[in-house]
Amino acid sequence: MFVSGFTIVRNAEKYDYPVVASINSLLPLCDEVVVLIGNSDDETVQLIQNIASPKIKIHHSIWDDSLRAGGQVLAVETDKAKALVASHSDWCIYLQADEVIPETSYAAIVSAMKANIADTKVEGLLFNYVHFFGSYDYIATSRDFYRHEIRIIRNNPLIHSYQDAQGFRKNNQKLLVKPIDGFIYHYGWVRHPQMMSKKIKHFHQLWHSDNWIQEQKQIQESFDYNAIDSLSLFTGMHPEVMQSRIDAKNWQFTPQLKNRKIGIRKKILYLIERLTGYRVGEYKNYKLIHENASSNR
Repeated sequence: MFVSGFTIVRNAEKYDYPVVASINSLLPLCDEVVVLIGNSDDETVQLIQNIASPKIKIHHSIWDDSLRAGGQVLAVETDKAKALVASHSDWCIYLQADEVIPETSYAAIVSAMKANIADTKVEGLLFNYVHFFGSYDYIATSRDFYRHEIRIIRNNPLIHSYQDAQGFRKNNQKLLVKPIDGFIYHYGWVRHPQMMSKKIKHFHQLWHSDNWIQEQKQIQESFDYNAIDSLSLFTGMHPEVMQSRIDAKNWQFTPQLKNRKIGIRKKILYLIERLTGYRVGEYKNYKLIHENASSNR
C-alpha cells in the first residue's frame, strides 16, 4: 500500500498557520507528502524546507486571486496539489495547513486504509473533527462547526476538491465513504485575537470583493472570541507535534457565554443533540457507505 499526503499553504508565517505541525503529523502515515506552496511574502518556503524529511516534495504555485467566489481558489490549488501525488498511490491523505492528525489516531487510520483498499466502492474515509476555539483549552461545540469531513480519498482523477476545499466530490456527486475511528484536530480558530482578525480579513479576501470587506463592521482589530454560542473545556491531550507551539503561544482565555441570547429553536436543537447525539439538519458533504447510494446524490 502506497500512501500520499498532500497540502497547500501560502503565507503560513504571516497568518500564523501551524503548517509545520500539520505536515509532521502526516509524515508517519505517508510514503510521500506533496506540499504546494503558493506565492508568499513571508518565510513559508523556508519553514517547509526546514522540515527534515526526504518524504516531502515541495512544489510552487501562483494563486489566481481573482477566483474569490466561494473560496474557489482554495479548491483549484488543492486539485493542483492532488494532481502532483505519485500515480501509483493507493490512498491520498489531505490536510489543510491548520489541521493536525493526533498520533492516537494513527493505528485506526492505517487499519482502515488496509481494510478498505480492495473495496473499490469505498471512495473515501470520514474523520471526526475537533475544532479548538479561543485557546488550546477549549473546543467549539456550536452547530456552526462541522463534526465530520473526508480527509482520505482514492487516488482517482475524477475526485476533485469541492467549493472552498472543505471536502471532495466525484463528478460533482457526494463520495461514498466509511467512517473511521480517527480524528482531525482543527486549530484554525486558535490565534491571538489580533492575529485572528488579521487572518479573518485575509480569509474574506478569498471570498469577497475589497468593497465588501471594507463595509464589514464586524471585522475588528481584535477578534471577539465570545461571539459563539457553545464551547466545552478540552480534557484530552494535544498531538506531540503541537506541544512546542502550545507552550509558546497559549494565552489566557475565559469564555463569557452566560449572557449570550439563544433563540428557543436553537435551544431545542441543542437539547436534542445533547440527549441523542443526533444533529438535526446537519450538513453532510458525503454519503455513508451503508446508506442507499442512490439517494441525495
